[in-house]
Amino acid sequence: MRIYVETYGCQMNEYDSSMILEILGAAGHDRVMTPDDADVVIVNTCAVRGRAETRVLGRMRHLRGLMRRGAALGVVGCVAQRMGSALTREVRGLSFVVGTGRYEELPAVIERATAGLTTVDTSLPDASLYEGRPAPTSASLCDFVSIARGCDNRCSYCIVPYVRGRERSRDAASVVREVEALVALGARDVTLIGQNVNSYRDGPVRFADLLRRANDVPGLSRLRFTTSHPKDLSDDLIEAAATCAKVCEHVHLPVQSGSDETLAAMNRGYTRARYVDAVARIRERIPGAALTTDVIVGFPGETESRFRETLDLMEEVRFDSAFMFRYSPRPGTAAAELPDDVPDEEKIERLKTVIALQQRTTGEINGALVDTDQEVLVEGPSERDPSLLYGRTRTAKVTVFAGTDAPPGSLVRVRVTAASAWTLRGLAPGGPSGQKGLAAPRGGLLD
Repeated sequence: MRIYVETYGCQMNEYDSSMILEILGAAGHDRVMTPDDADVVIVNTCAVRGRAETRVLGRMRHLRGLMRRGAALGVVGCVAQRMGSALTREVRGLSFVVGTGRYEELPAVIERATAGLTTVDTSLPDASLYEGRPAPTSASLCDFVSIARGCDNRCSYCIVPYVRGRERSRDAASVVREVEALVALGARDVTLIGQNVNSYRDGPVRFADLLRRANDVPGLSRLRFTTSHPKDLSDDLIEAAATCAKVCEHVHLPVQSGSDETLAAMNRGYTRARYVDAVARIRERIPGAALTTDVIVGFPGETESRFRETLDLMEEVRFDSAFMFRYSPRPGTAAAELPDDVPDEEKIERLKTVIALQQRTTGEINGALVDTDQEVLVEGPSERDPSLLYGRTRTAKVTVFAGTDAPPGSLVRVRVTAASAWTLRGLAPGGPSGQKGLAAPRGGLLD
C-alpha cells in the first residue's frame, strides 16, 4: 500500500517517522510524498505544548478532506498516547490511534484498517526500544540516531514521561551500528538524540563512552548530541566533547528560567548558580563553543522580579540562540494543578521581550564572526538563491556562501563577510577542504 507520513514536533518525532517508514517498508508498503496519492495517511504528533496539539487536530481534519475515498487516516505519537480513544471523537473517520510504544504493530494495524476495523492501542511496554526494527535503507546528509526513549526527570510542566514512558537506554553496540549504517548510506553529520542524553547508561557504558565510540566511526565528519540536562552534565562528558575531533563545539543546555524559585517549582533539579557553573565548565574546556537553550516564560508563580532574573541570566550567559515559549498547562502534569496565574497578555509581552533580547545577542555573537574563516559542511543549494550554497558551521550556524561548486557532504573553508541573527554569509575561495576537512582547533575557528 502507499503510505504518506506527516510529522510534527521534535527531532525524536522525526526519527520515529523514519523508523515507521522502515517498518512499513519492510512489510511491503511504499512511501508517497503527498496525502492525495496515499492509501494510508499517518500523522505523527507532538503534545509538548497545547498550541501544537490544537494545530495537529486541525491538520488531521483538513487531511481527511484532501484524502481520496477509501483511504485510511491514522494518528501516532505523543497526542495519540495522551488522548487515546478520545481522538476518534475529535477527528471523524480515524482508522487507528497508535501510541509511542506500539509502532512495530503498524503493519497489522494497517491490515485491519483496510478491512474497515478501527484500532486504538496506547499500551506502553517498559522495554520498548525498537531494537528489532529493520536497518535503515536511506539516510540524510545530516541525520539522527536515538540513543534512549522516555524520561525519568518529571519536570513539573512536561508531558514527555507520560507519553513516552520511563527512560530506557539502547544497547551501545546497536547505536554504533546504526551510526555506521547511516554513514554507509551517505550521512556525514549525525546527532545522537534523547530526552536526556546525559543520563544514558548501558551497563558500564555512560554517555561520554558512547560519544567516544561513535566518534571513531570511519567516514563520519561530524557528531552532535541533544538534549543535555544541566543536572547531569558531567566533567567526563565535557572532556569527551573537548577531545573527540568529530564532536562539534555546540551544546544545547535548556535552562528554562533564571529564577531559583521557578526552577524549584519546575522540578528542574539545579539552581541558577549550578547552571552558570556548568556553562563556565563548558567554555573553559571547549573555547568558542556555541551554547543554545530553551526558555519558558509565564510559568505559574512567575512574578515580574522572577522574570527579570531570567533576562539577567540571558544577559550573563549570552546564548547563541534559544527556543522560547510561553507556558501552557499540559493535562496530567504536576504544574497543571498549579494556578495558571500569569495573564496570557503578560505571557505574550514577556515572550516578546526575551525574543528581542535573544535576537540582539545572537546578532552580536554572529557579527563577531565577520572576517573569520569557518568550516562549513555543504548541504546543498540555497532555497532563496540556488546560485549560492548553504550549510552549517561546526557551531550549527546556518551559512550561505559563494565561491565554490563543492557537492553536498564537502567540508569547505568559508570566509564570513556578513552576519545577521539568522544567517552567516560568506565566500569560499579555497573550494573543498578535503576528506578530513580543515584541521580546526577546538572552537571551530580557522586561522
